[in-house]
Amino acid sequence: MSDGRILMGVVGRPHGVRGLLHVHSYAAVPADLAAYGVLSDERGDCWTLRWRGEGIAELSDATGKTVKDREAAAALVNRRLYVERDRLPEPDEDEFYLSDLIGLAVVERAPDGEQAIGSVLAVHDYGAGPSLEIGQGGRSIILPFTRACVPEVEIASGRIVVVMPDEIEVPDDASLEPASGHAVPLP
Repeated sequence: MSDGRILMGVVGRPHGVRGLLHVHSYAAVPADLAAYGVLSDERGDCWTLRWRGEGIAELSDATGKTVKDREAAAALVNRRLYVERDRLPEPDEDEFYLSDLIGLAVVERAPDGEQAIGSVLAVHDYGAGPSLEIGQGGRSIILPFTRACVPEVEIASGRIVVVMPDEIEVPDDASLEPASGHAVPLP
């Protein structure tokens, strides 16, 4: 984790004309997002959230001024809402926050032992489940964060063990065009 914050929600589209917004909470219990108090966004602005209905919230800035109209609400769409890591409960021994994976060493489990392949650069989630971006030496691959591909996560040891799917082939040549000049199909 690079800056000590954990993404806990995203501001969605406006709801009505009085400044209310849809907010997508990533808290285990979505309603708990408001209990964290002051949330910050990627711009450094601070916000307080009050739920006004299921998934509908009123946002107030650092001065306590609430978002008053639809136009002001629309300007906040897609703002990411963060909580300082130290304000979150510590995970249980066998649990972790996805951001804890960033920077961990990645070793590949192979028939002949383990081989270092890089480190976790980022954790992505575009709606189909998290994936890990693993990189080393200017190259990176993305693996689904599933038990099949990532059977072991050892936060205390600072590493994760991966099993590369058979479909992933990393060419020695960085070129994406084969000698015939035809496009290479994506896996």
